[in-house]
Amino acid sequence: MLALALDSSTARGSVAIGDGERILGEHVVRVPASHSESMLPAIQAVLDACDLGVGDLEAIVVGSGPGSFTGLRIAAALAKGLSFARGVPLFAYPSLAAVFAGSPVDGNACAMFDARGDRVYAATYESTVLLRSLAPPRRVCLGDLLAELGPLDRWTFGGEGAMKHSTVLRKAGARLLSAELTRPEAVGLLCLLRERPAGRVLDVPSWQPEYLLPPAPERPMPSRGRA
Repeated sequence: MLALALDSSTARGSVAIGDGERILGEHVVRVPASHSESMLPAIQAVLDACDLGVGDLEAIVVGSGPGSFTGLRIAAALAKGLSFARGVPLFAYPSLAAVFAGSPVDGNACAMFDARGDRVYAATYESTVLLRSLAPPRRVCLGDLLAELGPLDRWTFGGEGAMKHSTVLRKAGARLLSAELTRPEAVGLLCLLRERPAGRVLDVPSWQPEYLLPPAPERPMPSRGRA
């Protein structure tokens, strides 16, 4: 099944095309502020590189979050639009799961994205050939998460949140996914498509990403004391 995968849940957006176990092409978007302007050209670039057109696609795969509210909204809108336009199925998988999909490690795995300050979006997995979820994605303080996981010498951390907090993690005895094993999230989504065909979205019009946090205008404003 020829599938286009896209993810813009973090500062690095990515697009990939795969056919079964073959990854045909990928494109990484490295400018965090311009996902709205760069994802469509990235899709076209990877299609051109693979000598394919939108009409050749048989499925669309998208990262369902958590992560950047704006980034998730952009990827979701593009994925739903392509699914409708082509009349092909839409599949959605947690963006955090895509960090370790296809890259099993020794012991358990924790994928983390930055949620600002000392908070992260995190999910834990039993890292086997077929990735198995231990705890679903959530937004949590890094210190609370590490305390819950206990001794960290059997844990491998990955994702941009792990890179941000790498010093703390290494001091606590944790391992980090090596840079050469880290793939753009879209490639991981294609691995999840092969492993979990049940990820198909049955009600495409009403489907929404897993934001875990409201957009900035809806968040309560901190109180300010009088001068």
